[in-house]
Amino acid sequence: MTAPALVVLAHGSRDPRSAATVHALIKCLREMRADLRIEASFLDHCPPTPYQVIGKLAAEGVEEVVVLPLLLSSAYHAKIDVPAVVDEARSRFPSLRIIASDVLGYDDTLLDVLDRRMRAELKDGRVRELDALVLACAGSSDSHANASVTRLARLWGQRHKLPVTAAFVCAASPSPAEAVLKWRLEGRRHVAVGSLFLAPGVLPDRAESTARRAGAVAVSAPLGVSAEVARLVLLRYGVAGLDLLTLEPAPRPVIARPELVRTA
Repeated sequence: MTAPALVVLAHGSRDPRSAATVHALIKCLREMRADLRIEASFLDHCPPTPYQVIGKLAAEGVEEVVVLPLLLSSAYHAKIDVPAVVDEARSRFPSLRIIASDVLGYDDTLLDVLDRRMRAELKDGRVRELDALVLACAGSSDSHANASVTRLARLWGQRHKLPVTAAFVCAASPSPAEAVLKWRLEGRRHVAVGSLFLAPGVLPDRAESTARRAGAVAVSAPLGVSAEVARLVLLRYGVAGLDLLTLEPAPRPVIARPELVRTA
């Protein structure tokens, strides 16, 4: 039995660094699981679309596909865009069994990556002292998604015995700059900002520039490609692959048979 193909579905960005990060992650995943067919696709801004990728897989005889949303938050894109993609793909390619996995989520293992990125930034900036942290993410109008960031921020602060604030670039408050300013007004002069973004792009750049203007002594790079992120992708893929077993089989194409012609 052939394992389902894995189609990683990223949001997409006009910033070429974002797509480059996704493709680097795909390369990492292929090295970890050479037995799997793994492809990248994007919701917007850059090719290929999920339909182009899934159509290619269907033409090659692939029968099962797991679409994995390369998202940290279970918010709008996960709840609206991804189900719409899967429904449309099932309509276009009825011979395929297609399922979407869960998003990556704000998993605790991401803190290991965050710490490495922060240590590298502190070393480059020769920062030797911190007295507060800010965990910056994209933000959402979904309060549950934001609450997950707040939980992860609390765990990060506990790791380092430092006070921490969760901050949001969009749709929620405080912003990274506001969070940094708040700590500085309380007398904490050495505030570092952790970037809880998967890849470089407009929002991480905004978080960094505004936080530094507010007085942050360090802002870490986005999470990027790492073994932890890759393992999280494969974990979500594995669970979705098991869920495929409960789906109804895809209908097989009906082959019309010519009627017999009776001769006198």
